[in-house]
Amino acid sequence: MDALEQMLRGRRVVALVGAGCSTASGIPDYRGPKTRHKARNPIQFRTFIGEEAGRQRYWARAMVGWPRFRAAEPNPAHGGLAGLEHAGALRGLITQNVDRLHHRAGSRRVVELHGALHEVICLDCGSVEARDSLQQRLEALNPGWAHAGIEAAPDGDAELSGAVIERFRVAGCLACGGVLKPRVVFFGENVPPDVTADAWSLFDEAEVLLVVGSSLTVFSGYRFVRKAAQRGVPVAIVNLGPTRGDPLAQLRVDDRVEVVMPALAEVLMRGS
Repeated sequence: MDALEQMLRGRRVVALVGAGCSTASGIPDYRGPKTRHKARNPIQFRTFIGEEAGRQRYWARAMVGWPRFRAAEPNPAHGGLAGLEHAGALRGLITQNVDRLHHRAGSRRVVELHGALHEVICLDCGSVEARDSLQQRLEALNPGWAHAGIEAAPDGDAELSGAVIERFRVAGCLACGGVLKPRVVFFGENVPPDVTADAWSLFDEAEVLLVVGSSLTVFSGYRFVRKAAQRGVPVAIVNLGPTRGDPLAQLRVDDRVEVVMPALAEVLMRGS
């Protein structure tokens, strides 16, 4: 912790945040120490776009998973990041998470690299609908849908059997009846250019890049660590378990982010 404090104090810090920041809020990750051994592959963009059965499977899981996902509360890791920003010790954060918990914790400058699950968009006409509204329509189309005893999975979905999924009815766009997709970046889909531009603009302010709770397996996050190394910007990683970026980091803290971040905020804010 002393080395991390010395590395960050007095420098412009930008945080790159991953799913490990939200596991203490009850949102599981795909590749953490407790989930890697049983992780399944998330839905691919091409499957969602090209297969009606794939969309049915996604929305059946998402309907079950949404209430728990929606009810998640920020944990001390989110609070620590927000506190660092309010104290001027953090310029902002680039998050790979889609849960909006940074905003609820009080973070103000947040680039949502992969979007957020709180809205859906029609792929045909571009209309946007609140996810809570869609949830009500899905529940009306699927009365008596069983929620109990189903295992929650990452990104607001859940594990369901094929037989259960086959009975599920999918809701269409309110405006045109078209295909609805959550406003998130699926695996195999590109990050929108405007979001990428915002992320690089924030990254350009960094004198230190602080990685918080990410295995950096996905290239959309790893590329910032790689660019930092190319520019000679120091990289500090706080994560439970190894990461793809470890060889490029100047400092690594192998611990739970919900423990490290509030402690780091306390020591940096004390001297600010």
